[in-house]
Amino acid sequence: MRRSLSSVLCGALLATALVTLSAPPSMAAAVPVPGDPLTGSGAVSRTVLTSAQLASGTAPAAPVSNDAFTLPANAAAPAHSFEGTLTLNGVAASGSFTTLKDPYGYASTAALKHLPPFSVQLVQNGSHLVPVARGLQYTGSPYWNLAVGAGRAWTESGDGGQTRASLPFAMIERNANCVHNGVLTFLFTGTSVSNVRYQVVNETCEYFQFDLWGQTTATYAPGGVSGAEAVRAAYATEVSGRLPSKPISALATDHPSAGVDLSAFGGGITPSALSTFGFLFEGVNYVGACPTRQGAYPYCSQMLLPSYSTAKSAFGGLALMRLAQKYGPTIAGELVKDHVTEASGTAWNGVTIDHALDMATGNYSSAGYEVDEAGSTMSSFFLAESYADKMTAALSFPHKASPGSIWTYHTSDTFLATRAMDDALKDRAGSGAEIFAMLRDEVLKPAGVSPDALTTLRTGNSASGAAFGGYGMFWTQDDIAKVAKLLTVDDGVANGAQVLHPGLLDATMQRDPADRGVTTTGSVPFRYNNAFWARDFTSADNAAFTTPFSVPFMSGFGGISVALMPNGSSYYAFSDNNEFAWNSVVVQSNKLAPMAGGGGTGSCTAGDLLGNGGFETGTAAPWTASAGVIDNRTSLQPPRTGSWKAWLNGFGTANTETLSQTVSIPAGCADAAFTFWLRIDSAENLANVYDTLTLTATPAGGSAATLAQWSNLDEAGYARKSYPLGAYAGQTVTLKFTGSEDYSLQTSFVIDDAATPAAG
Repeated sequence: MRRSLSSVLCGALLATALVTLSAPPSMAAAVPVPGDPLTGSGAVSRTVLTSAQLASGTAPAAPVSNDAFTLPANAAAPAHSFEGTLTLNGVAASGSFTTLKDPYGYASTAALKHLPPFSVQLVQNGSHLVPVARGLQYTGSPYWNLAVGAGRAWTESGDGGQTRASLPFAMIERNANCVHNGVLTFLFTGTSVSNVRYQVVNETCEYFQFDLWGQTTATYAPGGVSGAEAVRAAYATEVSGRLPSKPISALATDHPSAGVDLSAFGGGITPSALSTFGFLFEGVNYVGACPTRQGAYPYCSQMLLPSYSTAKSAFGGLALMRLAQKYGPTIAGELVKDHVTEASGTAWNGVTIDHALDMATGNYSSAGYEVDEAGSTMSSFFLAESYADKMTAALSFPHKASPGSIWTYHTSDTFLATRAMDDALKDRAGSGAEIFAMLRDEVLKPAGVSPDALTTLRTGNSASGAAFGGYGMFWTQDDIAKVAKLLTVDDGVANGAQVLHPGLLDATMQRDPADRGVTTTGSVPFRYNNAFWARDFTSADNAAFTTPFSVPFMSGFGGISVALMPNGSSYYAFSDNNEFAWNSVVVQSNKLAPMAGGGGTGSCTAGDLLGNGGFETGTAAPWTASAGVIDNRTSLQPPRTGSWKAWLNGFGTANTETLSQTVSIPAGCADAAFTFWLRIDSAENLANVYDTLTLTATPAGGSAATLAQWSNLDEAGYARKSYPLGAYAGQTVTLKFTGSEDYSLQTSFVIDDAATPAAG
């Protein structure tokens, strides 16, 4: 046997034994949240929200600095543990309210100026207070729904032996996607709770902005939390699974030679309108602050952000890609009228799910750029809360053009596409299936999205209603970064499985020159494909853009942008002053890693220049490989797809193996690239480089250039790699992997699904 099965099994058994000894099942739920325990002395100098003020019945005159709600630097570990239900009393009549922007006169309704019914079950893991129910919660209020995030608990010397707590929360407009972020604080013991101070001084909402604050009595009912240990353990896992995060200033520190202008990030947006922003690059989420009218938001990483029309992409588009992966891409061509019974009549003849997601149904009142979206029919659609009323409004546009011929933006079209996909799913998976539940369980959860982003607005203001599809989801910084990473870096692979259809994803990300979607109307035409926008860039935009490329993006009402750049970086900004500024970030990102392909206008013929990239012939040709490298055994090193892969090394003895292929890059193929998926598995247990894999490119008659090198320190599951080959356009180049092991402890380098695409 070329790899030692016995040595691998022994290593696996030893690892299992160590895990069992260090973490028996009975202790699994006791895993602490990263960062705990608190180690301060508790000597905190406090003049705002003191224990005396929280005990007072005096109503606060104004909001205070958010610093008063923030975990202080010298906080001590909590003296008490909170587990039970916290209920805020009398919220319907308490508190104060100041309007800042309200062109539609919402604040003329007095009852709207107060918190909705507020009762939350909480458990505690160390210093972390965790709501049992996360994400959107329907309250029954005629105005507000609610979401409560995870907060903190700590001890301060001035609190008389009580434990201090604070929690982030968000008020969410009923039947709408605006989010107003707040924070609250209180003191507690094992059996009692103080008054609760709360304030809302931030929002992502273009049309309704206000400050709301107050102090009210509260009730603490200890106990009665089912599955508390599981909630504690799940939160520890969630926090440890967040992407590495650094302040945006660290981008320049981490990449000092790039000359990045940090002012581009968050730039072009009125500071008072900016909720937050972030830039994902090489696996790090470089984040901006979360400013409010009372200083920094105490829980920036958990600030709840509305999706608005980014849901068209992240719900509608991703749901179709998931359905295509499960049931085949022809599902995109199924007719809306075959799945939505209300869509009868000739207006919907020939309209497919794909047409609806592309905003090209041919049914519209005006073809002007987003004229219909701002018109009376769409106003009726947005105001409608019941399924019947929403469906009636969605179907009321007249038929004017053949499907697929005219782009006309309608949020209602995404609603119809979502309803059609829901029925198509039920046809295949049974009546108990539901489209958002599929997206949640089969895409978002595997991608590591938090519970804060696993709910959506539905018709009837009810958890049993139909998901809106075109808006109504929610994000945190980490959540939107993970969705971007799934699309741009992971190529639709989550938790080791291909969850999104690769071909449909390539088209969506503008990697398929044969399918770039429809062209939008307006002064600056965009591409629109599978509910994702895209903007083409050339040297006319910036002299550094020597090769044309396209940037897909998600866009949301008021000032929400998520740009998905072809160099693997992503940028997101959430604001509410109708400012969509991200082009300058593309310029800065290009300094870090040149943009590659993605649409463009190259003159070469589109196609894959590489042969047998998946090794599914079971032989090497046209590769040249060391004996035994082309392998179909799955017990130790599985292929990514199909039955075969290339497996270099893995002996645990000194050896060298190679895999190479010579390809011709036609002239004009400036956007050609070499892509493949690499898995590295190693038994090395010291932080030293012992075993290596080197990728080189050697043009005919030229010298080898090293494109990349990996080692046993890079152990990871399958990850997509991509290297531009435009420099070799018009030449023949040999791409070669060379794997080398030292005398002991195996390292396996496994390659699958290689390609050298060139966009025509």
